[in-house]
Amino acid sequence: MENLALIESFSEFKDDKLIDRVTLMAILEDVFRNALKKKFGSDDNFDIIINPDKGDLEIWRNRVVVADGEVEDDNQEISLSKARKIEPDFEVGEDVSEEVKLVDLGRRSILALRQNLISKIHEHDNTTIYKQFKDLIGEIYTAEVHHIRHKAVILLDDEGNEIILPKDKQIPSDFFRKGENVRGIIEGVELKGNKPMIIMSRTAPEFLEKLFEQEIPEVFDGLISVKKVVRIPGEKAKVAVDSYDDRIDPVGACVGMKGSRIHGIVRELGNENIDVINYTSNPQLFISRALSPARVSSVTLNDETMHAEVVLKPEEVSKAIGKGGFNIRLAGQLTGYEIDVLREGVEEDVELTEFSDEIEGWIIEEFKKIGLDTAKSILDQEVADLVRRTDLEEETILEVVRILKEEFED
Repeated sequence: MENLALIESFSEFKDDKLIDRVTLMAILEDVFRNALKKKFGSDDNFDIIINPDKGDLEIWRNRVVVADGEVEDDNQEISLSKARKIEPDFEVGEDVSEEVKLVDLGRRSILALRQNLISKIHEHDNTTIYKQFKDLIGEIYTAEVHHIRHKAVILLDDEGNEIILPKDKQIPSDFFRKGENVRGIIEGVELKGNKPMIIMSRTAPEFLEKLFEQEIPEVFDGLISVKKVVRIPGEKAKVAVDSYDDRIDPVGACVGMKGSRIHGIVRELGNENIDVINYTSNPQLFISRALSPARVSSVTLNDETMHAEVVLKPEEVSKAIGKGGFNIRLAGQLTGYEIDVLREGVEEDVELTEFSDEIEGWIIEEFKKIGLDTAKSILDQEVADLVRRTDLEEETILEVVRILKEEFED
């Protein structure tokens, strides 16, 4: 078999892998040089000539002519008598170039060449895919459900690339069927043993931000900017938006008439409750807006500790805290302040931390998670609600209530 025919048999990989011929030839040269090193110990004195248009390849070995009986390195030197079989007028000291046919390498070497070529092409493909998806990090991507596993859903895109959507990157209400399309953002890509592992996320705040870009023309055009997004996936989100054009109402533009614009985003996120808020650089006003739908009476800031004391009327407190404490938690994440809620008109109260000698710290933290950090803020709640909203047992809550009541009875 001649070199050309052999190379053409290798070229089937070009069509299978959509690799261009020039790249294939570069890979071929690398593969052949490795084969030459194995057979001859070195490839330094070999010239490999590739013709990408014809797909042809020639290998020439260059050796120096030495007198008969003085050959010390058979790869670098050739005896005068052997040289004259190639050309009868060669003399000692001259250079001889002799073509090496691939078939001369032997059947096992050719099989090894083929296997090495497959490996190199896979490596090239993986590097290309890695670079492609590295550039797509943070962008929305759509792929089809291929396989559903306990800890992840495996997706395939139109090019057959495998994308992983881990369980912890799925919205709790997500339910997938094989063959359906799934949207998320490409969160990361890394090489695992030369194979790219592409991770998709539907829980990242960036996914919601990109949905705003995709679904709301003014955001896409840059007329409205998304300042910050915070989420509790599948439950609640807050999005701060701003516009440099005073004629545009950023909240109204994002929500649309009767919520028409944001409805598709809410549905995509499993009916996640999305609050869209006008951004402001005034931290007190921003905190007031972030606690919507509650109406705030006043806000006092401590910028050194990044604490905010927010005073509300008693009937507004539950709105500020929200179901499961989600509203106050997200407001804190959005503004960067730790928010303490105080009831308007309630003078006598005691910080929950004052009871740390009787109530364990982790229990106090559980109450703080839902915005309850004073004695009266807990006593104002129904025990059944506290059981539902915290991870505490009813027995533990009843003991806390008893301790707190004793403080005020005393």
